[in-house]
Amino acid sequence: MIDAIRALGIVRILAAAWLALAAAAAFAQAQPGPTHPAAEWQKIREVVIAQREALLAGDGERAFAFATPALRRQYGNAKAFMRMVDDGYRPLVEARYAELLQGAIIEGSTIQPLRLVMPDGAVRVALYELERQEDGSWRIAGCVIAPSTVRSA
Repeated sequence: MIDAIRALGIVRILAAAWLALAAAAAFAQAQPGPTHPAAEWQKIREVVIAQREALLAGDGERAFAFATPALRRQYGNAKAFMRMVDDGYRPLVEARYAELLQGAIIEGSTIQPLRLVMPDGAVRVALYELERQEDGSWRIAGCVIAPSTVRSA
């Protein structure tokens, strides 16, 4: 009987040790990954702001210039690019308020979120993917606008 109690104690100790190791591994995976220096995040934010300003001004050529070469090839010209914006990205120009959120590197992609408050108080988040170009500049590779359950006052 005493041997059984000792064995049970050893099993509990081993189980606790295994759980502690599993928790430590999970915590290590949850730690922030690689990031860019603050100066790079500033350049990234400037690109997002500049493109949105161009969209608000109706300056398709300027807005199109902030796209990556691959995105520019996909749309071919500023007019087609602006049709795409009009068809699927109206919140970028219709928002009554926009605020940059903290960027992140997610699975190797640089993501810059932009909170958009719509005229009706609905909140959306535009998730911009940016790519560093060979010359060191940043260009927008894509954008997804996600709904939010948050409402503005």
